[in-house]
Amino acid sequence: MSVPLYQAKAEFFRMLGHPVRIRVLELLQDGPMPVRDLLAAIEVEPSSLSQQLAVLRRSGIVASTREGSTVVYELAGGDVADLMKAARRILTEMLAGRNELLAELQEVEVVAR
Repeated sequence: MSVPLYQAKAEFFRMLGHPVRIRVLELLQDGPMPVRDLLAAIEVEPSSLSQQLAVLRRSGIVASTREGSTVVYELAGGDVADLMKAARRILTEMLAGRNELLAELQEVEVVAR
């Protein structure tokens, strides 16, 4: 029995639903990075980063290669970078709408005084 597409999408977005995973994906948009650089940029415990990288790797969103004793991660495909950029655009629009609403509320408050 196959999983409905909407359920598969929900599971995909749930998998993305962790701040460390999102940060890793943002950092990897600029190209492959060794774990030590990810660790320096994200500032979490190594075990926590390792756990989140494993989730991303199992999902197929990131790929890892070993160069000597260094493990380097990269996005598995360009679509992930496009998704991160789309999320940024959507959030920017949402926040801009909130700022406009906040400005209106403050304006109404000043007039009411």
